[in-house]
Amino acid sequence: MPWYLYLALKQLFPSGKKFPFFTAISVMGVALGVALLVVSISVMGGFGYQIRQMIVDTQGEVQVRSYGFIDQPEVTLARIVKVPGVVAATPFAEGVAMLEHDRKAEYPLIQGIDINRVGDVVPLRRYVRLGSLDDLDDDSVILSAKLAISVGARLGSKVQIYSPLLLEKMKNDEVMLPRELEVVGIFEIGHQQLDSSVVLVTLRTMQDLYGMGNSVHGINVKIAPDADADEVASSINVALGKDSNAIARSWMNANQDFLFVLQLEKNMIFFLLTFIIVVAAFSVTSSLLISVVRKTREIGLLGALGAKPRHVAACFCFQGFIIGFVGTVLGLGLGYTFLYFRNDLIRVFTELTGSEEVLTRFYQFSQLPAHLAPNDRILIVVSAIVISTLAGLIPAWRAARLKPVEALRSE
Repeated sequence: MPWYLYLALKQLFPSGKKFPFFTAISVMGVALGVALLVVSISVMGGFGYQIRQMIVDTQGEVQVRSYGFIDQPEVTLARIVKVPGVVAATPFAEGVAMLEHDRKAEYPLIQGIDINRVGDVVPLRRYVRLGSLDDLDDDSVILSAKLAISVGARLGSKVQIYSPLLLEKMKNDEVMLPRELEVVGIFEIGHQQLDSSVVLVTLRTMQDLYGMGNSVHGINVKIAPDADADEVASSINVALGKDSNAIARSWMNANQDFLFVLQLEKNMIFFLLTFIIVVAAFSVTSSLLISVVRKTREIGLLGALGAKPRHVAACFCFQGFIIGFVGTVLGLGLGYTFLYFRNDLIRVFTELTGSEEVLTRFYQFSQLPAHLAPNDRILIVVSAIVISTLAGLIPAWRAARLKPVEALRSE
């Protein structure tokens, strides 16, 4: 071990003495900054990651939609599945209707799915909490959890569906009774809006409710794990041809404005919270400058013994590096500990303040998401260590400029 590195360690952690106060303050300043960055970036990344998973799990990586109806879905499906990178595809139809049970009415989004194909694209079975997706047929329905609670429905209940087609029939003096369906399942995704406003029926039922015949509104597409969603979407558009009224868009392209806002907020939070580490770095600089003044004669003695200025400077730079490294390790530990207990802490806070329903309504998730991407983790670690190391440059420069003779004369 080089002598200047050994001396740096001894100055920060002298043997046989209590932990130095200035070292503790400097390390804790860096640690708190890193912990705040880890928690904030993880939560913001968690929102983006959770929304991405929710979109992919309910719509697939690529979605083909039409300005009107896709009149020949089987022909369109045949073209899509031949595109390289496409694993599976499933048609769907969706719209708003009135759902009534026990004189309680709601206006959810009703989505018609192809039972034979939907499992190959989106993992809906994973979210069915009660009942089974296999029980869904033309005379049954699966409700989202919050919606079922809102109308008081449970497994075996009968609900009535009033579609816009019913109103059109009434305008023409025709009589059309509401569709009565049996509840065979309850699903819960974890997103408050979806869990309170979505109903699943078979594709044929949805086509009957809207008078669509054999047409569909769109097709959800699953791609290979190593395929790029934007490239596959472009290939699908080429395969569909210019004569088609349908267009394929990746999940990123379809939600680019919302994802851009999330990324912007994440970057701004990282930029602002980095100043906490910068403030901690100023305290490191101040402490090391005081150390240079206090140890002026020792620095002069090192020069008299043959130490080169760059080695003396390296001693103080290494002190900044060590403070940054130790503070970063402690900060990562604090940050991950908070993230592990985040939902318990949020639950206690909301119970004390009575804001649980408000938090759920505005943030839409039943639990606080967290996801720290490897790139974000590396950026936090590197930033903290580099800033702390740079904090030692001014003290190092001052120490390197001291002349041995003048330093030995210092009182």
